[in-house]
Amino acid sequence: MTVPALPPAPAAPVEGGAPEANPSAGGLPTPRRWWAMLALLGGIVLVVLDTSIANVALPAIAQALLATPADAVWVATAYQLAVVVCLLPAAALGERVGYHRVFTAGLLLFVAASLLCALAPSLPWLIVGRCLQGVGSGSVMPLGLALLRFTYPRALLGRAIAWNALTVAGASAAGPAVGAALLTVADWRWLFAINLPLGALVLAACTRLPRVPGTARTLDGLSIGLNAGFFACFVLGADQLLDTPAQGAALLALAALCGVALVRRELPRRAPLVPLDLLRSPAFRLSIVASVCCFAGQMAGTLAMPFYLLHVLDQGTLATGLLMMPWPLAVMLAAPLAGRLSDRLPTAWLCAAGAAVLALGLALCATVPMAAHPWLFTSLFTALAGLAGLGFGFFQTPNNRNMLLNAPPERSGAAGGAQSTARLTGQTLGSLMIGLLFHALPVAQAVQWGLGASAVLALVAGGVSLLRGPGGRRGGTLAPGA
Repeated sequence: MTVPALPPAPAAPVEGGAPEANPSAGGLPTPRRWWAMLALLGGIVLVVLDTSIANVALPAIAQALLATPADAVWVATAYQLAVVVCLLPAAALGERVGYHRVFTAGLLLFVAASLLCALAPSLPWLIVGRCLQGVGSGSVMPLGLALLRFTYPRALLGRAIAWNALTVAGASAAGPAVGAALLTVADWRWLFAINLPLGALVLAACTRLPRVPGTARTLDGLSIGLNAGFFACFVLGADQLLDTPAQGAALLALAALCGVALVRRELPRRAPLVPLDLLRSPAFRLSIVASVCCFAGQMAGTLAMPFYLLHVLDQGTLATGLLMMPWPLAVMLAAPLAGRLSDRLPTAWLCAAGAAVLALGLALCATVPMAAHPWLFTSLFTALAGLAGLGFGFFQTPNNRNMLLNAPPERSGAAGGAQSTARLTGQTLGSLMIGLLFHALPVAQAVQWGLGASAVLALVAGGVSLLRGPGGRRGGTLAPGA
């Protein structure tokens, strides 16, 4: 049954003072724009860097708090769960009361929870702190992308999204090294305490964020609960499916029930919690599907490659880390160029080309032979890993731009939430796929199949992007008022 498109809810400012005049058209004036960008990118650095830093510290945390490694993993799991559960509700709350308010509140909660983590006397205390950090992070991620739309003029939005992608890639790449360096000179608690002075600087810059009026939309408590049930059961079920198949399958079935109930409840709403209204747009819908496929391939590839290097090609731990570095560095290199091109060329073509290069890099990594001379092999694999990262960088920025600009300005928060949800969903599916392969096959075969499957997923993402069509020179037909 075809559901007719509903008109967007009328904007009803809820903030004090007059709203800024048409902030999505020309962005902020330059001095204020720079401070706003500092706040947005600084917030992203904090939440992304903290994820990888904490993961590096899990063995030290387990030893210091007298916990088992399995229990210590909950330090990472609690954070991930809280993030994925809060993405869509935080986006909806931002639309109700103003994006900058929820972004700033989420960042403040993240910093306060960092203090709680730094002072944690026990593992349960630390897990609670990490959960609160995840709630804050789940507010920063989607609303940061939404606020970019009101910070930069539309003609420069691709470059702004590229800076965001570059920041994410840089923080992800630097996280393990920063965490390891801090652990060599300080206690693990300083990994969280360092967020306090950095967070204070970013919070000060948040005063320059664009003030976007809310829409006075209502928030449905039952829908928020169903959303939490769906994502929590999905993540936990996927995590447990390999070790306890019956329990994992039961959780996934419960996730499906929650998902169906959530969609049925939200389908008639004008501004649903799950952005079903945006998914009626073919361009937006195809961008979401492509994002899930590409991030699934990216995650599966980055998980399979270290095992390939360590167990198949007999590289050491240090060599493996160095050989993997070209991937995030290439993403950082590609992002600014992809951003400029996405402001001038059709995003469907850019996404398809980037996905094809990503697939080529992954496929060649799976078949690279051990050369007679180690330096020749090292050079070859480094080039191929960089090629894959380059392709991913050229896909990510144009695809995010297309998603954001195919949503009305008042639904920018929902678009940001959908983008973050698609990314985490794809990464979860990629991790699950690699885990299933490792359970079913020997390591050598599992990594070969994993890299091959990653390449196929990247090709699917590129093919889905092409279904959008060229859509003009500026990345597709924009939503009304965009």
